[in-house]
Amino acid sequence: MIHVDSEHHLFHLRNGFLSLVLRVQADGDGERELLMPYLGQPLGDPASCLYLCQPRGGASFDSPRQTLPYACPTDGRGDYRPALVCALDGQNQRCTELFYTGYRIETGKPGLAGLPAAYVEEPGEADTLYITLRDPLTGLEAELCYTMYVNRPIFTESILYKNTGSAPLTLQNAGSACVTLPGRYDFIHLHGAWAKERAIERVSPARLTREISSCRGASGHEHNPFAVLAAPDATEFTGECLGAALVYSGDFSIKADENAYGSTRLTVGLNERSFSWRLNPGETFQAPEVLFSFSAQGLNGMSQGLHSLIRQRVCRGYWRDRERPILINNWEATYFNFDHDKIMKIARAAADAGIELFVLDDGWFGKRNNDDCSLGDWVVNREKLPRGLEGLGKDINALGLKFGLWFEPEMVSPDSDLYRAHPDWCLHAGNRRRTTARQQLILDMGRTEVQDYVIEAVSKVLREAPIGYVKWDMNRNFLEAGSEDLTDGRQGETAHRYMLGLYRVLETVTQAFPEVLFESCSGGGGRFDAGMLHYMPQTWTSDDTDAVARLSIQYGTSLCYPTSAMGAHVSAVPNHQIGRVTDMRMRGDVALGGNFGYELDLSAQTPEDMEEIQRQVKQVKSIRETTQQGVFTRLLSPFQGNVTAWQFADDQRVILCAYRVLNMPNGEPLRVRLHDVPSGTYCTPDGQSMSSADLERAGVPLPFAHRDFASLVMVFERIS
Repeated sequence: MIHVDSEHHLFHLRNGFLSLVLRVQADGDGERELLMPYLGQPLGDPASCLYLCQPRGGASFDSPRQTLPYACPTDGRGDYRPALVCALDGQNQRCTELFYTGYRIETGKPGLAGLPAAYVEEPGEADTLYITLRDPLTGLEAELCYTMYVNRPIFTESILYKNTGSAPLTLQNAGSACVTLPGRYDFIHLHGAWAKERAIERVSPARLTREISSCRGASGHEHNPFAVLAAPDATEFTGECLGAALVYSGDFSIKADENAYGSTRLTVGLNERSFSWRLNPGETFQAPEVLFSFSAQGLNGMSQGLHSLIRQRVCRGYWRDRERPILINNWEATYFNFDHDKIMKIARAAADAGIELFVLDDGWFGKRNNDDCSLGDWVVNREKLPRGLEGLGKDINALGLKFGLWFEPEMVSPDSDLYRAHPDWCLHAGNRRRTTARQQLILDMGRTEVQDYVIEAVSKVLREAPIGYVKWDMNRNFLEAGSEDLTDGRQGETAHRYMLGLYRVLETVTQAFPEVLFESCSGGGGRFDAGMLHYMPQTWTSDDTDAVARLSIQYGTSLCYPTSAMGAHVSAVPNHQIGRVTDMRMRGDVALGGNFGYELDLSAQTPEDMEEIQRQVKQVKSIRETTQQGVFTRLLSPFQGNVTAWQFADDQRVILCAYRVLNMPNGEPLRVRLHDVPSGTYCTPDGQSMSSADLERAGVPLPFAHRDFASLVMVFERIS
């Protein structure tokens, strides 16, 4: 897995999917630098890539450093591409030099103190290489940690920074990972806004620096902390692709830079715009982890590597491998206008339909009859629920349903008992005005006393009522992001300390209630990242529940994240976000592509729709093992045509899901070829037999109904 070539000063991390080569090379002054000459398909002899370690370009005005593939590039040394590290010394000098001092190799994979990360269950799943670099002038040390999984197309990287000097340093950029690939690559990322998250954008090679980032205090709706470098000819099924996913839920930056000498650098880490960190002598700073997935078989191969890792070795706990329950959420049915009897009416209809979980959304606490008060006061509203959450939960449980609850624990309303008692507990910038959004402010989660309050407030509710599910929401982003707790020029630490505090809260609460299913949410899909999935195995994908819009949102999300992480619900029509009307069948068929549920008033449906709902519930229960834990493959893109298709596959069955937005007159017959079907013979939905090869080569006809907004779910059961 990890081989050391002392003759050529090489480290070769290799498995059956990829090779990563690092080299220690002396510069013109004899100082040893760390380079990354190769990352790609497995090599037999890593020394074959040594030519990539030589400065290129011949006689040039440019610094030779501009052409070298540095593994940990720094500021101020003639490499003008994006840097990974910048530390200010006592004279505010930005120049940082990091030279090789040693290495060690360990079996297994470490965790990261205070941060989410991928893991192993057995030491033999991975090997880890630690390489130490040090600045001899300031004493800044960077320990680069590379883990190569044995049986996955995955490696990870993180960096631990340490001040081994005698004077304080200020980290202004403490990146997590850098890779350099020779050649030109397309840059693929996921962009959007509220209710239209994670659209796929692919940008052709250009000699400039591209950056996606967030400085909102959350990973955000606008850019996801994930990007791909793809060969220009790469497709869903062919070509080389490297995906990078940051395991972090706050401010981030991912930069792709193609230089004039034909190489592409990717840097991933915290966003230096909202970050600085005082590092006193002897102190350490841990940067978040980056997951890298390499594929020589196109974007689907890259995605499937990340899907498997995130599902099995980022997500944890009781619900990681279990089938997720079908739920009903009351939000779009009632909004704030509910009481015990109204909730029970919906719950009884849900039980009759075979649904398994009822979720009570916003409005159950304090004086919460609208969104302008009570956040932070997590005490039940007895006017709405005279028997409290315990009584409601028992009544719902008696119907055979589990009971779930919505929280927004990171927020506080100015009109709340909590804010009146602790006005200093919110994020604020000194004496500047405190700008509300959605009539709320953000608690300063970097403060231990705030963390302790949130832990106890949430835990008390979970202890006193029979709650089996929690939806954990965050409905606004940072403004005036300062902390009254930070002095002496340390305000730049606010955003990251917030995330460290939040992760402590999530770790404590989820471990204290291991059988509760936690789902994260942030104004819909505003914090859909691997960091949150470490604590909560699923995320609300988007507040836009329109079936047509969800085709693009779920398809784009799948570029990085598994379907087991996506909350996907059937909602009322006309759709509450965009007003479109689609039938119950298509809404259900789209939601089947994630963790299935409903957000509508089940007690007010037509008999025809209730019959369809009962059919959907029965179908989902019969195939959710495959849709939640099987291999997901994208077939036809909503970004490129009128028909969208994807498939799920495991050893038992293959499921084809296809959707047509608009009908066309005199259209051509449609068919879709399945991909990489497990070898065997399958029974088709009409009772015929087809081999796996025929499903892939001849394909399957798509007999859509003669109307707009048509869908098909076709299950092929394996019979031999």
